[in-house]
Amino acid sequence: MEKANELPVKAVDAIEEAAGTFPGYRRAHAKGDYYEAVFTPNGKASAFTTAPHLLHTPVPAIVRFSNSSPNPTHADALTPPKGMAVQFQLPDGSVTNLIAVTIPIFFAKTPEAFVEIMKFFKSAEEGIPNLKELMKIAVNYPESKVSFKMIKEMRSPLSFAMARYFSIHVFNFINKDGRKQPIKYQWEPDAGLGMYGKLEAADYSADYLNEELTERVEREPVVFTLMIQLGEEGDPTDDPTAAWPAERQTIEIGHLTISKKLVDPPDMVLFDPTIVPEGIECSDDPILHFRHDAYAVSYNRRIHGK
Repeated sequence: MEKANELPVKAVDAIEEAAGTFPGYRRAHAKGDYYEAVFTPNGKASAFTTAPHLLHTPVPAIVRFSNSSPNPTHADALTPPKGMAVQFQLPDGSVTNLIAVTIPIFFAKTPEAFVEIMKFFKSAEEGIPNLKELMKIAVNYPESKVSFKMIKEMRSPLSFAMARYFSIHVFNFINKDGRKQPIKYQWEPDAGLGMYGKLEAADYSADYLNEELTERVEREPVVFTLMIQLGEEGDPTDDPTAAWPAERQTIEIGHLTISKKLVDPPDMVLFDPTIVPEGIECSDDPILHFRHDAYAVSYNRRIHGK
């Protein structure tokens, strides 16, 4: 059995073995651009949490949109899942992060499963997962089957500003009375949803998403609405491969307004999803907690140019 402190290193090693090593880049979501934003809460979250950025006062934020591939040279059309990482700058000078992707569930239930699944990707050409191989993996990891099927059917968005982003993991909101409420986050684009056909995006620039968003924010702000889905008794909080029932209540808790692209991107930013303020706590999801250590390994290699 793997020792817990060895798994993060083995996970990052497995990513590098599958996709190659690109010094100075993130080991996942390597290609991306940064934008300046302001998050304005509407106060509706105050019934569930005391987290300062979700109450009443607007806070500045940094947003990074990205491809999911570990290879920074991959064309946007080659990696349909996209990422949206937001770092909120809190009034006391600290930060908190919200990491979301365009697929609502993850492909691994445990850190051990993640490492084993990544080993299957070694034979994938240039780190791009072979979808037939993914379905074989699903035989060994049946809980991963739904996620792989979503990836297989996923199409590239018309714009980073026209995609829906999910937090995947569950977090616990804690209100002023100490009551806990499990939630999942979701970013809804005010511009509406738009996807290319399966082959259409291949006709566009390899960097069409960053190019399009750069032009878009020069014309007008890009706005996303932050929603929370409220978990109920029996909903899994420790399994990122499992979706909650669609009928669970959702509440709009604020808006993110993206105003401009950052000319001097703060590329050493660490978007660790486990960094949360008072009023929010991480759930018992082992993958969520594992990301803290795996991100630290990746970050250390990146800042040292490895």
